[in-house]
Amino acid sequence: MDLDTASLGRTGTKVSEVAFGTWRFGRKNDEGEMEIGKERAHELLDAYADAGGNFIDTADMYGDGRSERYIGDWLADRDRENFVVASKIYWPTRDDPNGKGLSRKHLRNNVEEILDRLGTDYVDLLYVHRWDDDTPAEEFMRTLDRFVREGKVNYLGTSTLEPNAWKVAKANEIADRRGYEPFKLAQPRYNLANREIEGNYLEMCADYEVGVVPWSPPAGGFLTGKYERGEKPPTGTRGATDEQFRDSYLTSENFDVLEAVQAVAEEVGATPAQVSLAWLTDHEQVTAPIVGARTVKQLEENLAATDIDLAGEQFERLAEAK
Repeated sequence: MDLDTASLGRTGTKVSEVAFGTWRFGRKNDEGEMEIGKERAHELLDAYADAGGNFIDTADMYGDGRSERYIGDWLADRDRENFVVASKIYWPTRDDPNGKGLSRKHLRNNVEEILDRLGTDYVDLLYVHRWDDDTPAEEFMRTLDRFVREGKVNYLGTSTLEPNAWKVAKANEIADRRGYEPFKLAQPRYNLANREIEGNYLEMCADYEVGVVPWSPPAGGFLTGKYERGEKPPTGTRGATDEQFRDSYLTSENFDVLEAVQAVAEEVGATPAQVSLAWLTDHEQVTAPIVGARTVKQLEENLAATDIDLAGEQFERLAEAK
């Protein structure tokens, strides 16, 4: 397995066709148990790099900062220039009235903490993790632009749970008028079951030349095929314990999508999860979908999706399934 590369949106930087997401690094579950500790995190990063991967995605609040520290420790034994590292900024990292959001005070403090945890002089891509309606876009776009001018950040992006094309467009219009660095990447949720960005948001990304780096390719596990229409969710799954997940995913419409995915998976000799990921890697507007994994075997299975060649008819059949 050897991952191909793609342009990081409309920039000159090249990244792997699949990014590796590290949100489970250092994260403690409800029982206080560590999901992925430092040793396994390094094993996963080794496996990703061995497959030709170079695009690592994290955030300042993942594992209360441990995710960035694990990555920083791992990078210390490697050539930093061989990797494209993305982080995010917005959520509270300390108990303070100015400890969250996109104010100049919070941004300037937290970007230094991000760099310190990663053990690097710069991040390749810095996303605003959520939108901050309490801070004028002029303020945070100017502050983010300063990070680029200071060499602490190469590119800017916006990550979101609730996509709003108008807000991103407004921020980029301000950047254009003021000569600031614009958002060049977007990280929305996007998969065959979650299609909310289709329409205005994807059209905005195309018009403003904003690359798309989507998260949750398997739709929280729904597109892996572990759920069956009309059947009780398996014990231990999110569907069995999370009412919001059931309401969002275990719908008749989504099971129609899943059945289309399963049909194509049988045709190409792959798993439903691999087909769901392959659909995104084949999507003309997607730069690199983000995959996560708990084990090296799981990561290798995910990355194997890049070897799948979907026929044009199969791609369209999946696109039209919802």
